[in-house]
Amino acid sequence: MQEFIAAWKETDTRTKQAFTELLEHLNSLEHTTLEFIARPGVSYSLRPRHASQKKRSLFAMVDVIDDDPNERWLSVCFYGEMVTDPEEVGDLVPQGLLGEDGYCFDLYAYDADEIAYLKQRLTQAHKNAAE
Repeated sequence: MQEFIAAWKETDTRTKQAFTELLEHLNSLEHTTLEFIARPGVSYSLRPRHASQKKRSLFAMVDVIDDDPNERWLSVCFYGEMVTDPEEVGDLVPQGLLGEDGYCFDLYAYDADEIAYLKQRLTQAHKNAAE
């Protein structure tokens, strides 16, 4: 993952900054491990898991969509029952997260308020992931 981040050229959209801030937030959550799955040309997927999870292999996915390496964007997804969306900015995606209903939040450019909102959702999902 560090090689991917180091090689990623930041653009005016600042999605690299958004990704690294979300990564830093995930690293701050206790009892969390991260899996990184690289599929160049498709996506780079960061998958956090709470140490107490038993039924699922993750509590969120932070995907860097790589269909255009010059303008990558982020899709942050959660299981539907693990998060709320009080601002109704996410998209409900039936069977969208490893075959289960989920919420996905797409970020095409850096926005501090959206990053803060996503960090709140990550914290909520982390708390709800402990079984």
